[in-house]
Amino acid sequence: MTDSSPILIIGNSDGIGLATTRLLLDEGRRVLGISRSPSPVEHDAYEHLVGDVTAPGFRAALAERCERYGDLTTCIHCAAIGNELDPTTFSGERRVFEVNLVSVVTTLEVLVPRLIARGGGHVVVLSSLADVLNNAGAPSYSGSKAGLSTYLGGLALRLRPAGVRVTNVRFGFVDTKMADSPVRPLMITTERAARVLRRCLDRRPMRVSYPRTAALLVNLLRWWLSLRVWWGR
Repeated sequence: MTDSSPILIIGNSDGIGLATTRLLLDEGRRVLGISRSPSPVEHDAYEHLVGDVTAPGFRAALAERCERYGDLTTCIHCAAIGNELDPTTFSGERRVFEVNLVSVVTTLEVLVPRLIARGGGHVVVLSSLADVLNNAGAPSYSGSKAGLSTYLGGLALRLRPAGVRVTNVRFGFVDTKMADSPVRPLMITTERAARVLRRCLDRRPMRVSYPRTAALLVNLLRWWLSLRVWWGR
């Protein structure tokens, strides 16, 4: 990648976003970061803004960055949270959808018209292999990711003629603070996830499901659960 334009990464103070930030900086790219927490990265080619993607001021802050860096054509959206459902209170359920789904739509509302005006660009968004599962423990996480994946698929088709590519990256377990399940099959490191995102910037696919073995297992699990529901009737 020889492009000198900056790359915007949303949700990059830790986890996959942080690993991707470091990888791109090591390659000589300029990176702009936005996350709720301060960044541990200090680099001449890096600028960080502390901001919550669900805050009222997020849209204006993002628009200001886009105006300041008129050559910005690439964005990677990594911000996501999960929440164990307490059915007696439903505490935190709305925020999961606000972070995982609504903040992506807000980001695209700001970015896409500008990318179209510039003649094209690329938006990469992290979804999850959990987007096909009925998750009794954390339904808001799987539900928000299901909505996100469906939305990104249709959006990718709609925006392609305008020169804007949309990539939906569906990871399985990644070694981050969100991977708190007692069983984490085929878990990958954040560095490995970052390399997957890096390849996406070159190839610009519509969808990536990784690891492939995990994607296969999830589909088999979905099929098995569907059979249980069917036989239960």
